Amino acid sequence: MIRRYSAWALLREGLRDHRGWQEAWRKAEPAARYDAVVIGGGGHGLATAYYLAKNHGITRVAVLEKGWIGGGNTGRNTTVVRSNYFFPESVALYDFALRLYEGLSRELNYNIMLSQRGMLIIAHSDMEMEIAARIVNAMRLSGADAELLGADEARARVPLLNDGPEARFPVHGGIWQGRAGVARHDAVAWGYARAASGLGVDIVENCEITDFLVEDGSCVGVATTRGTIRADTVGLAVAGHSSVLAAKAGFQLPVHAYALQAFVSEPVKPMLDTVVLSLGTGTYVSQSDKGELVIGGGLDRVPSYGQRGNPPMQEQVLSGLLEMLPAVGQLKLMRHWAGIVDVVPDSSPLLGPSPLPGLYLNCGWGTGGFKAIPAGGWLLAHLMATGEHHDISRPFDLDRFATGRLIDEAAGAGIAH
Repeated sequence: MIRRYSAWALLREGLRDHRGWQEAWRKAEPAARYDAVVIGGGGHGLATAYYLAKNHGITRVAVLEKGWIGGGNTGRNTTVVRSNYFFPESVALYDFALRLYEGLSRELNYNIMLSQRGMLIIAHSDMEMEIAARIVNAMRLSGADAELLGADEARARVPLLNDGPEARFPVHGGIWQGRAGVARHDAVAWGYARAASGLGVDIVENCEITDFLVEDGSCVGVATTRGTIRADTVGLAVAGHSSVLAAKAGFQLPVHAYALQAFVSEPVKPMLDTVVLSLGTGTYVSQSDKGELVIGGGLDRVPSYGQRGNPPMQEQVLSGLLEMLPAVGQLKLMRHWAGIVDVVPDSSPLLGPSPLPGLYLNCGWGTGGFKAIPAGGWLLAHLMATGEHHDISRPFDLDRFATGRLIDEAAGAGIAH
């Protein structure tokens, strides 16, 4: 049920320093034992806990978060949701996430502010148009919506595109996915947290993992700054810090941590009603409901855990924006930040059992973590509850690096630059 407040109640709580609001989820103290423990209180971890309870009836679950709920990449990203990837395995995964997103506000009874305004990926040469055609055909064969646009159709979608005689990246056409769009990042985290808490899940903040409990070669729990917690199964969903936690568990992952920067401009009147990305520069942009331009680009390929960003990468992303939309050149930036993303050699996620039995992985999403939250949670919950892969998660097992069955989505993930 959605709780509604009168104008007087809103004023009263404002005058009382907002101390009387009902908490969206219970601030739980950790118990000594659970059926399942999920490490990481971002979108993937919270979704995992929710689907463990909803889909599998496992409600003795704890979500353990080092900081605060949604304080990592879920709280600092550009909010795009899409499924315009190339390989069938990837389209199946991300389109599953998009379908879940489409019904998520109703399911969670919490408005995640999904806006399916569509996404245009602009091609700037005949070669890029050939690649675009292949991606569109691959998406359609995999059951996802996609349309190949010509130059005039692309310009009609985004009239502000730079296509004058001096344009460095002329518009040749592009890929259109009408079901793509944006969602409110913190609302996704809060919605899953509230729904999971309502099903009995304990959400424990300020709880850092210091070690893993291993007995007879299997993971049986974790040691934390708030005590030892035993569990029948443990899931790891900590994005850029996956390699750090894996080292504590005694194994190494093919994961590198990079900073992915994003920028927000001052608000202006509505001028951009879709998400647009340039294949030539890797810069992408959308306009928020408040009128701000939300801008992102490629990875800063310097391994780092710094969240303040790097000036050379800022210059690259913003110069790409000005090449694409010269009309925004006088806008002021209000803020920028960086999320720490976990990238693997083939730019596809890792989903499956870890080398330590009893510990399951959800990582390696790179730039695609937010758009995949519902699917990542659903699939990790299935792994933890059954010990077996879902058909969608099977291709993303860690064993693909031993067999050579890689899913190279560097271009589709937007990190090839």
